Amino acid sequence: MTKTLSIPQARKLALLSQKLPPSKQSGTAIEATQSAIEHLGYIQIDTISVIQRAHHHTLWNRNPRYKPEHLDQLIARKRVFEYWSHAAAYLPMRDYRFSLPRKMALLRGEQKHWFKRDEKLMQSVLKRIEAEGPLMARDFDDIFAKNKSKPKLGEWKSKPSKQALETLFMQGDLMISSRVNFHKVYDLTERVLPKGIDTTEPTAEENSRFLITHYLLANGLAQAAEIAYLLKNTKPMVVATLNEMDASGELLKVEVGRGISKESYYALPKSLELLSKSLARSKLKILSPFDNLLIQRKRMKALFDFDYLIECYVPAAKRQYGYFSLPILWDGKLVARMCCKADRAESVLHINHLALEPTIKNTEAFVVALHKELGAFLAFHNCHVYKIHRTTPASIKQKLESVI
Repeated sequence: MTKTLSIPQARKLALLSQKLPPSKQSGTAIEATQSAIEHLGYIQIDTISVIQRAHHHTLWNRNPRYKPEHLDQLIARKRVFEYWSHAAAYLPMRDYRFSLPRKMALLRGEQKHWFKRDEKLMQSVLKRIEAEGPLMARDFDDIFAKNKSKPKLGEWKSKPSKQALETLFMQGDLMISSRVNFHKVYDLTERVLPKGIDTTEPTAEENSRFLITHYLLANGLAQAAEIAYLLKNTKPMVVATLNEMDASGELLKVEVGRGISKESYYALPKSLELLSKSLARSKLKILSPFDNLLIQRKRMKALFDFDYLIECYVPAAKRQYGYFSLPILWDGKLVARMCCKADRAESVLHINHLALEPTIKNTEAFVVALHKELGAFLAFHNCHVYKIHRTTPASIKQKLESVI
């Protein structure tokens, strides 16, 4: 059976599946954080810190009670672990066995790591951690002290010992037991895993079913390419499994839009029940560029007609919106982007550029919603005031300043 959805219905389904804006939550704050990670499937880790790092920002947008220390606590409680999804991420510990296909492929040589393998150094690093306990990359600096021909390291290069640690981590011999000032602490996998965790490698079909069902639960509807996004060698099996699940009635085919612009997606039948629920359209959310809703830019263009490019990698003179612009969700649409920077010493959030999409109609209501959300956003960044430097259109600056 094929279901037809309008673009607004598809957007609503995606947002409710992503738990944006968040609804009332039960339980403790840290339980809400764990629940968000388990529902979304991953939280991307990022190092950019002009505002709160992306992993904190993304979780805060699902859990208003979120605290940055939650992630360290969940790692310590063995509820969450670090590994790779499409990028470096925090993952639910309950899903540990589904990290094994990538690890085993690297170990068997079916995939290549971005670092060249140095088996002798890897064994040396592994033996030290086995004997001494958890260690950071800097604990291996003595290797260079003994090496008279210390290599020159460029911006994107790392020391051989760090490369050995990362290779051992990616192939599953090591895990991240904690972080100290955002630096990884490595330990043997068997000392990090909780007792009783399933460590059997899933079959290709099991893995495909896991990828499909978890993506659809978190995103509402999807195409095969979106489910297999940056997951090497998974797309053929995902396509085959989607066909099987469609034939068995486990999935529905969903047509979104009309005419020549119509696109085909898959959805879980129970996910479509979300369409009967209301969406908190009046609530505005300031999103991270690495938010789970946004990470696939092509998908955002198709569903939300929002053409987004993160410009921190673009030369300053060529930037249109700013170094780190944050997409803004309001009224069930992506309606603006805001480049800002938190001055932690002065407790000031600088809004360097707020740019509205030309499709936005009710700017007065938008300004009121933005001002309200900025109050919470300031508190999240330990800032007391915000300063507006530039807006597009320019008239928005005066409107926003009038409600401060």
